[in-house]
Amino acid sequence: MKIAFFDAKPYDRQSFDQVNEAYDYEITYFDTHLNTNTVELTQGFDAVCAFVNDTIDKPVIDHLVEHGVRIVALRCAGYNNVDFNSAFERLPVVRVPAYSPYAVAEHAAALILSLNRKTHKAYYRVREGNFSINGLQGFDMHGKTAGVIGSGQIGRCLINILKGFGMHVLVYDPFPYQSYAKEQEITYVKLSELYSRADVISLHCPLTPDTRYMINKEAISTLKEGVMIINTGRGQLIDTKALIKGLKSGKIGAAGLDVYEEESEYFFEDRSVELIKDDVLARLLTFPNVLVTSHQGFFTSEALNNIAHTTLNNLKDYFENGLLANEICYRCQESCPKDKAHGEPCFEAKSKHA
Repeated sequence: MKIAFFDAKPYDRQSFDQVNEAYDYEITYFDTHLNTNTVELTQGFDAVCAFVNDTIDKPVIDHLVEHGVRIVALRCAGYNNVDFNSAFERLPVVRVPAYSPYAVAEHAAALILSLNRKTHKAYYRVREGNFSINGLQGFDMHGKTAGVIGSGQIGRCLINILKGFGMHVLVYDPFPYQSYAKEQEITYVKLSELYSRADVISLHCPLTPDTRYMINKEAISTLKEGVMIINTGRGQLIDTKALIKGLKSGKIGAAGLDVYEEESEYFFEDRSVELIKDDVLARLLTFPNVLVTSHQGFFTSEALNNIAHTTLNNLKDYFENGLLANEICYRCQESCPKDKAHGEPCFEAKSKHA
């Protein structure tokens, strides 16, 4: 089997080459993103392996089908970069639903701790011989209230971490896990209550039409004064222009962002010798109370190994047995009311088959 692997980074090659020793597939790595300008590279390949910043829209899908590509394997959990209306019943799309929820949750916790105690600033200050602690004051996390939006695997991992700090945890999820809440002694609340009470808010929900720009001007107006917002989910969960206004007014006390709504041109790339032409991103980076990381929440050795194993096994299942265990239930057909990867209703099915 021949696989066209797009947006290949050195760490991708290393992890996939190591795992591929057990599969012996023919992988051709392309540094470039998959899009309409590069889709011609897929001629002669059986499968395409893509990542979060690859564009899998209708023109790309049409070309993939014409080229005889039989499946797209996303090496990530998110899939908002795929036009499923065009792919439906023409080109199956599989993903890696869970690679390491601990990796992302721990990164969210790292952002919280860094923003609170200003460790990223202290590091550079001391290296320059400045041992003053003026301006580095934080707050005790113990006894504060955290709001976690989304109680999937990552959200639940973060909840356990924050409880370990002695924080009160409020959770919002349109489909709450009541047994989990009882077991862990956490409280599911309405989103409006979480917004008004939480000192720290962390986003761990998928990007859907309902969640797009859930942190917007109206939502920010209801937040607790000086709230810290953390986003390790998807960039478009937050209206960045509204976030900037909230930071300027002081309504938002700090923001930790591992994702950005227009990240595809910058994240995962070295732009250190170039001018940042995205005015919104450039403005965001000027705030002393904003910490931006480049979509690295997933980036642990365990996660990379799990991603490679799951991706290649998804392809093996399909080509050898015709199975699509991690296919995305994007249209929620009556014959597929559950997301087989999770064993629980998919986002569409939760409302359709409730």
